[in-house]
Amino acid sequence: MSFINVSHITKTFKVAKKESGIKATLKNFIKREYKYIEAIKDISFNIEEGSIVGFIGQNGAGKSTTIKILSGILLPDSGIVTIDGLIPWKNRKEYVSKIGVVFGSRSQLWWDIPAEDTFNLLKDIYKIDESKFEKRKEYLVKLLNIEDIIHVPVRQLSLGQRMRCEIAASLLHEPKILFLDEPTIGLDALSKQIVRKFIKKINKEQKVTVILTTHDMSDIEALAKRIIIACRGEIVYDGPLKNLKQKYDHHKYVTITTNTKLTKLRKKGIITQEKVQDGYKFKIDSLTLNVSDFLNYLSKKVNINDLEIDNESLDNVIINLYEESNLWNNIFHFLN
Repeated sequence: MSFINVSHITKTFKVAKKESGIKATLKNFIKREYKYIEAIKDISFNIEEGSIVGFIGQNGAGKSTTIKILSGILLPDSGIVTIDGLIPWKNRKEYVSKIGVVFGSRSQLWWDIPAEDTFNLLKDIYKIDESKFEKRKEYLVKLLNIEDIIHVPVRQLSLGQRMRCEIAASLLHEPKILFLDEPTIGLDALSKQIVRKFIKKINKEQKVTVILTTHDMSDIEALAKRIIIACRGEIVYDGPLKNLKQKYDHHKYVTITTNTKLTKLRKKGIITQEKVQDGYKFKIDSLTLNVSDFLNYLSKKVNINDLEIDNESLDNVIINLYEESNLWNNIFHFLN
């Protein structure tokens, strides 16, 4: 059995219908009408201990609901979850001592006191031995580069500084699993780099299992080898990131620097051609026209001074997945 086992979980929310206007408000006051939203339809997956898995999808895909079920906050309508032999909502007391949770939009730190004071409070909550706590705190503070800021009231910290303190707070009790929901949202490049390096380090050295949900695809590419993609409450892809790229990353972007004026090229496989500063940028379908053949063809048309070849962004790779799986129209229909 895997470390994390999720089997056929579903979750439906009962939501009150709300219309604008005084008449509709009075009507709702007398007789409220409800609608049912299937946040999770039938989700199953397994995760091995020590993995970093990216769990992604558009808004409304069911990511947050799934994470809340895995962390024991929500109870599924059906299905079962076992993590390290425990059921999150049944063995809650024992289970919460094994997990750390960081929500980018929420804080566990007390706003008006220094982060270190919150650390001390968490030490008492988790009943951590004093010497063990000091050693752990020193380790986390050093790795996350927060030595100079843990004595400053949290409200005076920048977003990047606060997020690093949040991550330290979530790991003080040495959890086996770390749930990260948008951990780098709004962070500057340096803070992102520190956070990513830290996550890699604790995963490698301490075998902490990390489940990462984010809209920042650069986080996924930097950290996760496996991704799970959800769409409208269902899993549409679960596997290695490299396999997804191999299957759906068939668009290449070729930018050339040239002094030659170039008319519109008409060759099968060239999707777009645009004039850029000092040259041209092409988007080609590598399944129809491979890059080497394209460059050979292009060199006969222009003098190439320099060139740059880029792959499809991960965002576009996922869009390609949605399009080829006929999910894109369904997403727009769902959102509208």
